[in-house]
Amino acid sequence: MTDAPTQNVIAFQGEPGAYSHQACRFYRPQMEALPCRTFEDTIEAVRGGKAELAMLPVENSTYGRVADIHHLLPETGLHIIDEGFVRVRISLLAVPGTKLSQVSDAMSHPVLLGQCRGFLRRHAIRGMVGADTAGSALEVARRGEPSLAALAAPLAGEIYGLEELASGIEDRQNNTTRFLVMARQPDFSRRTNAQGGTTMMTSFVFRVRNIPAALYKALGGFATNGVNMTKLESYMVDGVFTATQFYADIEGHPEDPHVARALEELDYFTSSLNILGVYPADPLRAAQSQAAAAAR
Repeated sequence: MTDAPTQNVIAFQGEPGAYSHQACRFYRPQMEALPCRTFEDTIEAVRGGKAELAMLPVENSTYGRVADIHHLLPETGLHIIDEGFVRVRISLLAVPGTKLSQVSDAMSHPVLLGQCRGFLRRHAIRGMVGADTAGSALEVARRGEPSLAALAAPLAGEIYGLEELASGIEDRQNNTTRFLVMARQPDFSRRTNAQGGTTMMTSFVFRVRNIPAALYKALGGFATNGVNMTKLESYMVDGVFTATQFYADIEGHPEDPHVARALEELDYFTSSLNILGVYPADPLRAAQSQAAAAAR
C-alpha cells in the first residue's frame, strides 16, 4: 500500500529548466516542481506518494507524439485531470561572453534539434544529442566552452547562468507541446475550466474485438451521435503486430447523453475500454481550432 501523496508537489521528467518544468510553473505555479530522471520515475513519484501530480508531455505540433508515452499512460494507474499547451520557444544558450560566431556545436534532445534545423543550417552549427534540453544546458555550463551551446528554454538559461545568444529560433512559430496533468484519483466533477469554458475532454484507450470491420463499427457511434473525436492513434502492444491498441481524445463528458451512447456502442465492439481521464479543455485548444479554420 502506498503512502498518502505529498501535497503541493508536481513531478516532471528532466532537469530543472526543462520545458516540462516550464509547464509546471505555468499551470501549477503554487506547487513545488520535482525533477525526475525518466517518465517512469515521474509516474512512480505520484504512485509512490512523493508527488501529488505528474506533468507529462504527450505530443508536439512540429515533432508529433512523444515516444513511449502512450504505452505508459494505460499502465500507470493514474488519471488525467488537466491538459495544458505550452508554446515552445527555443533559445541558443552559451557561457557568458560568447559570440554567436564562436559556436560550432549545439547540444539538445533530438526532438528539439529537429525543431530548429533551419537556424542551425544557416549558422553552420552542428547538432549534438544530449540527454534532454535542460540537461544539455547544465552540461554547457559545466564545460564552459564558447564553442558549445545548448538549445533549451530560456528558463534553463536563467537557472544555469547561461547567456541567450538567440531566441525564438524554432522553425515553426506555432511550435507547441501538449501536456497532461496526472493524478492518483480521477475527477469527473468539473464542467468548466479556469476561464469558464465549458468544453470537456475525455481520453481513453481501447482494443477492438477480432471481427470484420470492428474498428469501423466501433467508431461509427461517435459520428452518428455527433461526438467530435479530436485524436485517434494506434500502436502495437505486447510486441506483436496483431495486438493493436488505440488511444483517443473526444470532446464531451461521459455523462453527456450523446457521449454516453457513443461509448456504449464502442464498448460493444471492443475487448477492452479504459477511460484515462475527463478534464476541461485548455482554452488554447479552441483558439488553435479557430485559427486553423480561418486559415482554410
